[in-house]
Amino acid sequence: MLDQKELKDLIKGDSLNHFLLVKKSELRTTKTKKEYLSLELGDQSAALAANMWENFEDIASSVKVGDVVKVTGSIDEFQGTPQIRISSIIPANPSDNLSPRDFLPKSKRNLKEMEEEFRKRQELISNKYLKELLQKIFNEERYSKYIQAPAGKSWHHGYIHGLLEHTLEIVKICDLMCDFHCELNRDLLICGAMLHDLGKITELSYDPVFEYTDKGKLIGHIVIGAIIIEEETSKIKNFPEEIKNSLLHLVLSHQGKLEHASPVVPKTVEAIALYQADELSAKVNAYKNALLSEMKSDSNWTRFITLAQTDLYKLEISEELEAKINKSLFE
Repeated sequence: MLDQKELKDLIKGDSLNHFLLVKKSELRTTKTKKEYLSLELGDQSAALAANMWENFEDIASSVKVGDVVKVTGSIDEFQGTPQIRISSIIPANPSDNLSPRDFLPKSKRNLKEMEEEFRKRQELISNKYLKELLQKIFNEERYSKYIQAPAGKSWHHGYIHGLLEHTLEIVKICDLMCDFHCELNRDLLICGAMLHDLGKITELSYDPVFEYTDKGKLIGHIVIGAIIIEEETSKIKNFPEEIKNSLLHLVLSHQGKLEHASPVVPKTVEAIALYQADELSAKVNAYKNALLSEMKSDSNWTRFITLAQTDLYKLEISEELEAKINKSLFE
């Protein structure tokens, strides 16, 4: 473990002497035509903009995205947003025994527990065709990618194991909806929940930093996932066409709107349930993370969050009350 304070806990004026991961790096020019080095540096807790105004020429040519570097400087602010003012930056030595993965955010949930939950819920699928399909799709290669992948680059569940965590949340919500509404096809809906973001194992890369792949940008995770389902159902003898089309519809419509990149809008009750479950899991996680990383100094409000189209308020309650009301369903 690194013996250094997390970026999220540093405030304006704090000195910095940290190992950090380079997430972005480019030369920029000010309005007065002065060139400077602009970076994004991060640890597991946060990523901050960082600028180097002088003596950066050698660094600009030797440091690249995905490098672990040793940075000295201080925490500054620009328009209320924390950023790093760099004094010096050097690449980490091999003897430091550090990997980019050490600086990527990870799910706070235990991976083995999440895997067990996923396997148990998969075993409860009673429809023989859907059960076989899940077994084929989650072969060793795909499954190993699935449990490692983030669910997003930054907006929601943007951390290692985030896709699995996000999926389990949706499965729980969909199961609850089926308890309320017995008309829902539980097997179909849960299978759709497990597969809705399958394409993200190809769309998103997390080595050495979170980034969209070429295939991800050109095709997108929704279509990638649908292609995998189409290919795997074709290998199962007599797979019912209606079940296949209904499952594909769940995946293709799960973002709810055409302008949100869904090729079709939800047209079954199961599709509506999945869309809303996905929205609930994603938005609560994203807003929660914004309250951790985007707070203004000396305020209960965040900065304006572009993707949320609002600023957010953090409700202050006593630690004793918080412990009583915030017990997780996973505990």
